[in-house]
Amino acid sequence: MKPEVMRDLLIEDICLRMKDNKKIFFLSADFGSPALDQLRADFPDRFFNVGIAEQNLVSIAAGLGLEGFTVYAYAIAPFISMRAFEQIRISLALMGQTREVNVNMIGVGAGLSYDVTGPTHHCLEDIALMNLLPNISVISPSDATFMKDIVSYTLVNKKPSYIRLDGKALPRIYDQTAKPDFNDGFCQICKGEKICIVATGYMTHVALKTAEVLKNDGISVGVIDIYLVKSPDMDKLKASLNEYSIFVTMEEGFIRKGGLDALITSISSATPSPKPVYPLGFDDQYVFEVGDRKHLHALAGLGEDRIIEFIKSIN
Repeated sequence: MKPEVMRDLLIEDICLRMKDNKKIFFLSADFGSPALDQLRADFPDRFFNVGIAEQNLVSIAAGLGLEGFTVYAYAIAPFISMRAFEQIRISLALMGQTREVNVNMIGVGAGLSYDVTGPTHHCLEDIALMNLLPNISVISPSDATFMKDIVSYTLVNKKPSYIRLDGKALPRIYDQTAKPDFNDGFCQICKGEKICIVATGYMTHVALKTAEVLKNDGISVGVIDIYLVKSPDMDKLKASLNEYSIFVTMEEGFIRKGGLDALITSISSATPSPKPVYPLGFDDQYVFEVGDRKHLHALAGLGEDRIIEFIKSIN
């Protein structure tokens, strides 16, 4: 199957739901997509472009959410997650503890998917920032498989959510006819022996490529894809993790800052005999050099050869 752009498939499904559900609104911070053109044409009374004003985007979305509407607020990932952080904290996280505020922020351009645009458009902080706030779900899919499931989840889950989507077209990882249960929040894509790679978003693709190369070298590693970063089924996840003795986390974000690695470290440290967790991601600095994703990963020590060399060293 050819690579797909997640945002278009997500918006297409939201558009379908809007035909039968008159309580859905879609807001954009002057950010388009081919699929959005149809939504805007079909529902001009429930689509608003607020301009390049992410703080206002979240405030308007929160107001609609407090009136009982389901709202999707759409913008570039680093700007909706960081420029509007105070509004998210006060109007969504705080308010969401006492009221139903069904506002779903769609951030496009997670990680380094806007690679050549530079560090202003890189989004390496969003998982940690959204993890920090209570009452907000963090949804981080690795491909387009779960787009319909994400919309269904947000219609039932009446709390705020942050949906982080890659900005590039990506191939599917999952077979649509045998996909895992989205509500589990994770999937063990392949089983290994000693080491398990736990990844999210784009890095799940990197993890699978790594596992394949290592397999050819006689090393069997497991791969777990986390897509509900704050709220996976913890009992099932712990059971899957218990099969391994070493964990390697992979995320396109700053490590040791409260991102995906924090989830796995907290699970491991809560056991009588904690197992080692090795986080792979970006250290405490931005990337100013211009280049594509592969080049920027290599600069950060996330090149395929470096990852394979590291995993072999801890096996």
